[in-house]
Amino acid sequence: MPETNRDSEVHPVQSDALAQLQLALREQQVILDSAGVGIVFIKRRFLIRCNQRFAQIFGHADPAAIVGHTSLSLYPDAASSHALATTAYPVLAQGLTFKSEIRMKRRDGQLFWAHLTGKLVNPAATEEGSIWIIDDINEQKAAQAQLQSVLTEQSLILDNAMVGIVFLRDRKVTRCNQSFENLLGYEAGELHGCSSRQWHLTEQDWKESIDRWQVPFAVGQAFEDELVLRKKDGSAIHCEVRAKAIDASDPELGAIWICMDITARKKAENELRQARVDLEKLVEQRTQELSRTVLALEKKAIEQKEAEAHIQRLAHFDALTGLPNRLLLNDRCRHALGAAQRRHQTVALMFIDLDHFKNVNDSLGHRVGDEVLLELAVRLKAAVREQDTVSRLGGDEFILLLPETDAAGAAQVAKKLLQAALIPFQIGQHELTVTPSIGIALYPKDGVDLDTLSKCADAAMYRAKGDGRNNYRFFTPEIQAASDRTLLLDNALRRALERGQLELHYQPQISMATGQTVGAEALLRWHHPELGAVSPVEFIPIAESSGLILPIGEWVIRTAVTQLAAWIQQGMAPITMAVNLSSVQFRHAELPQLVTRILEDAALPAHLLELELTEGVAMTQPLEAIAVMTDLRQRGVRMSIDDFGTGYSSLSYLKRFQVYKLKIDQSFVRDIEQDPDDKAIVGAIISMASSLGLKTIAEGVETEGQLAFLRARGCTEAQGYYFSRPVPAQAFANYIRETALK
Repeated sequence: MPETNRDSEVHPVQSDALAQLQLALREQQVILDSAGVGIVFIKRRFLIRCNQRFAQIFGHADPAAIVGHTSLSLYPDAASSHALATTAYPVLAQGLTFKSEIRMKRRDGQLFWAHLTGKLVNPAATEEGSIWIIDDINEQKAAQAQLQSVLTEQSLILDNAMVGIVFLRDRKVTRCNQSFENLLGYEAGELHGCSSRQWHLTEQDWKESIDRWQVPFAVGQAFEDELVLRKKDGSAIHCEVRAKAIDASDPELGAIWICMDITARKKAENELRQARVDLEKLVEQRTQELSRTVLALEKKAIEQKEAEAHIQRLAHFDALTGLPNRLLLNDRCRHALGAAQRRHQTVALMFIDLDHFKNVNDSLGHRVGDEVLLELAVRLKAAVREQDTVSRLGGDEFILLLPETDAAGAAQVAKKLLQAALIPFQIGQHELTVTPSIGIALYPKDGVDLDTLSKCADAAMYRAKGDGRNNYRFFTPEIQAASDRTLLLDNALRRALERGQLELHYQPQISMATGQTVGAEALLRWHHPELGAVSPVEFIPIAESSGLILPIGEWVIRTAVTQLAAWIQQGMAPITMAVNLSSVQFRHAELPQLVTRILEDAALPAHLLELELTEGVAMTQPLEAIAVMTDLRQRGVRMSIDDFGTGYSSLSYLKRFQVYKLKIDQSFVRDIEQDPDDKAIVGAIISMASSLGLKTIAEGVETEGQLAFLRARGCTEAQGYYFSRPVPAQAFANYIRETALK
């Protein structure tokens, strides 16, 4: 037989290994390209390979532009590089991961703060190089410094105020400044935890003062009055008191009280009254002083008129911007609508709300926010006619009244306002851009009075926000119908729980390895006797905005846990019960304690409960999310990230989240058999999760092909219509029994 050249043939095993290597390299490249942090491989102080994000951090358009550079170019100077090496080497040499926050240098020489995570490829052979993960935390550092500055300023204001300031919660002192302690004659810290009864002369005085301040507090107004208080030594002191609830909607947060000693002023007023009595007697005896007395009275009358004019202005104009307030707007609107009715004209009413303006106040402080509102008020007035009215309702809400204006004219004004708002606001060192959402209502089509028109314009404004913000919308019957629908569902949902209209359906979660049901996801359903089946997509946002999600969410967890405990008691093999958490539930301070109580009431082991949290909620406030997840995990409860891949995730935070499973969103699974991008994304998620020691579950599995792809990529679990739709509790138990017999 002729000889064959065996060396020229590729053994099938070798070919398979080569294909796997190529696949692994492609998956690795997808992870590198998709990573939100910089990743670099350094060997003998030279940059061998990096991803796109690493190049961007240091000011390069392409990784190829920086590969081959020495690592010294990444640091402010050689001393900084040497210092890092001296600190990192002892850690890396032990095969451990080194982490640090240091200053680094971009291509243009700009210094920035970075978070480093490094590890040797082979601690036994350091010449094989190291891999480093770099995250740009420059903005985070700046924000932390700014926050500390604001807190310091607040503390200085409190400690150096010339008036007494005290924080009360449940009528007890939580904090006060030295001026308040000095005012009442107490030593430092002596009043902490004391009841406000302590500085009232009698029990009756204390109760009467409570009755007086509770009324304005309940409607969000300040309480202002003069009170006679009791000092530590028992003596009386006259004080001018001003107070306001921190949040009128939540009395538990307490109130802030400001007290000023006016004893001397009261004494002077009493003496003045006595002097006036004496003066009246002197007038009878000294008629020669009549002229001077008349002049004094005339001066007093002028001052009184000026004071009345000032009070009148405060009653009709906004204190911050000087724009007309709601009271004056109502008066002008009444006149404008009356004239429009007589002349058969139209009037436009615009409701303006700034998008995400709360972020400006929260991050930069109310002083900066007030400056933005002042500048915006100037721009709004400049964009309209002399006969138009620009008014401020409060906060970041404005109403514009445009007489003799039809729909076309209102649209033109709205466009001008949007353009005017786009010009950046320069407030100190801050350059800010705010965008408005504008709703427009027209007289007489949408209403014949200010209340009706403003409600319609407000509804149109919310439609503008829902359509992407930074635009305007006219009020339409469709908006009215949507608003009516929301109100109808809101009212119906408030009684749905007590009337037994809510129900849980359960969808099985299947192990890829065994084909057995290893879990169930509890899904909320609402069937109204008149409205029929209402989609969770429609009623869950309403429940969240109204606060109903808290009692409903507790009912869901309790019902699901109780049902699982009942199944197990009836002989079902233990499985995991997955329950979705809304953002409102997750941020509730008592969530971990509530979950523990429910598990204890049902006598169910904590590890059988899995709480699902969407990726977006976890990343909104990642540090707070980490704390809550850690607490729940310490209690034995499992956590998973739902809809993974649909939002933005930081891999550095993902490693710190106390989760054990990632749920791949069904939007990636749906076209996984045809779409190469979906294939790559799902493969990358599964590979990344596996490297982090996390399980994966794919939702929305409907075909054999989808299941085969997921199984080939190493997905841990799956759920979807391929196995079963979400079904009621009894149907789910039947499903478990039937599949167990196969």
